[in-house]
Amino acid sequence: MTQENFENMLEAFLAAQPFRIFTVGLNGGRRFEVDNPNPRAVVYRGGVAVFVAPGGIPMYFDRESVNLVADVPANRLD
Repeated sequence: MTQENFENMLEAFLAAQPFRIFTVGLNGGRRFEVDNPNPRAVVYRGGVAVFVAPGGIPMYFDRESVNLVADVPANRLD
């Protein structure tokens, strides 16, 4: 995915009204939910992003590691 597509995708999901939880799937099978559209919870630039999950846990991802973005909670993807 290009840097532009990666950032446009994140912008679209984060700006959705009403906001809906979305799942990011990474190469290797790891997944996590983005449950907060707050600009302090998700930061991205240059094709790299970090989501600060509940409890202050940083989830790092980039344009090359993402293989899935779905507008559903992770448990509904199984």
